[in-house]
Amino acid sequence: MTEWPEWWEWELELCPHVGKRMAQRDFNEIDLRRMLSNAYTFYHDKEAGRFIIRSKRHGNKWEIIVEPDYEERLLVVITAYPDME
Repeated sequence: MTEWPEWWEWELELCPHVGKRMAQRDFNEIDLRRMLSNAYTFYHDKEAGRFIIRSKRHGNKWEIIVEPDYEERLLVVITAYPDME
């Protein structure tokens, strides 16, 4: 079982980039929140300070890139995309 960090419980903030991707990738904020609530693991992204959250949507694997804002105690969602592995 994954042990989630403190930022997992923080309020979400959606950056403008993920807003653009929602339309392109056919998902909305409710879908995104559902994916996050069903996430099963996470790991460090190659970009410092960011994490990749793994989840599923409609039976397909998805990755959600987040960046915790420790000062504001917000979990900023950068983007989300289907995992093509």
